[in-house]
Amino acid sequence: MPDHVHYHSFSGETTVDVEHSHSYGGTTGPNIPRGLSHVHEIRATTSFNVRHNHEMKAFTGPAIPVRGGHVHRYGGRTSVNGRPPHDHGFSGTTSGPV
Repeated sequence: MPDHVHYHSFSGETTVDVEHSHSYGGTTGPNIPRGLSHVHEIRATTSFNVRHNHEMKAFTGPAIPVRGGHVHRYGGRTSVNGRPPHDHGFSGTTSGPV
């Protein structure tokens, strides 16, 4: 895995809760050494739907080697917001290093 500072892009759609979902996207934070691999922090604000949005914060899993580089899996729950108050799940796989 690369030792140099690098980032990944991520995007997706949350789970459907209270009859709606939100889109999200962004760029990870820089690589953080973890054991024999590394992880990245993900922070984003979802799209504004049904008069509210949600905050997202998570760490990716370790690097997964793929042809030409590596990717990371991620997942978690958003902040609670909206009426009625609720959260959404999110998960996905990052791009290769950008």
